[in-house]
Amino acid sequence: MAIIPKYLQPGDTIALASSAKKVDFQIVENARKHFESWGFQVIVGESAMASEHQFAGDDELRTKDFQTQLDNPNVNTIICLRGGYGSVRIIEYLDFSEFVKHPKWIVGYSDVTVIQNHILKNYNIASLHAEMPLKFPDFPNTNDSLGALKNALFGRIDPIRIQSNSLNKMGSAKGELVGGNLAILCSLLGSSSEMDTRGKILFLEDVGEYLYAIDRMMMTLKRAGKLDQLAGLAIGQFTDLKDNDIPFGKTVYEIIAEHVATYDYPVLFDVPTGHCEINKPLVFGGVYTMEITEESATLNIVV
Repeated sequence: MAIIPKYLQPGDTIALASSAKKVDFQIVENARKHFESWGFQVIVGESAMASEHQFAGDDELRTKDFQTQLDNPNVNTIICLRGGYGSVRIIEYLDFSEFVKHPKWIVGYSDVTVIQNHILKNYNIASLHAEMPLKFPDFPNTNDSLGALKNALFGRIDPIRIQSNSLNKMGSAKGELVGGNLAILCSLLGSSSEMDTRGKILFLEDVGEYLYAIDRMMMTLKRAGKLDQLAGLAIGQFTDLKDNDIPFGKTVYEIIAEHVATYDYPVLFDVPTGHCEINKPLVFGGVYTMEITEESATLNIVV
């Protein structure tokens, strides 16, 4: 079982950093206001304010800033401001020796999948897949994703209950939850950050991809043996997808269902998590149960 960092208390410190793409000053300030209103102290990292073409500063600056937040014993959680692209450019330069001594939450999704998989694979430390400040509503407004993030930081992670999808494969599963962004997971194969899916519940989501690319990536996971020893498969939201002039001929869920049809583990579609309006938090490294019936389905953290 993975090491679960301590959940937060009022007065704890959150660091805002970007391991990938740059953000506007207004996004940083909006996040700071939200977190301070929840009772947290906020450190704004150097990468939060930096710009180098599309990145939040060059690789050296982003590495230095993320390292500073990892090493700072007063920082309880690192909130990644956004995804985009860039975390893979710094992951091999980060030193996690202090982080391992004092684990803290690393929060984000999308490109942050690189860091989350790396720390779970190499150090067995859990992370939080949840909404990032890029998509926060303007303070003091809130929404379901922001409210769920707040609850999760304080250790209140509600079960995800949804109506059953016609493509679901019914059954029960229990196991450690792993995964994240499909494209990122495929890009990590063969590296020190490659995920271990054996006996696990695998979660997948993505955004902005062509349907044929989803098919290719599912084939990649399948040929790499990442789909054949799962306890279960949970499929989140796949949004803003594209198709070619000659249509691929299947929906994204139909593509995924086809690739796992021969396996006997349960498969849950339409989990409200990912690049979507309602982005429910998930603990990568947490132990989950998954129950799927003809009428409904539940994904619930138990440890």
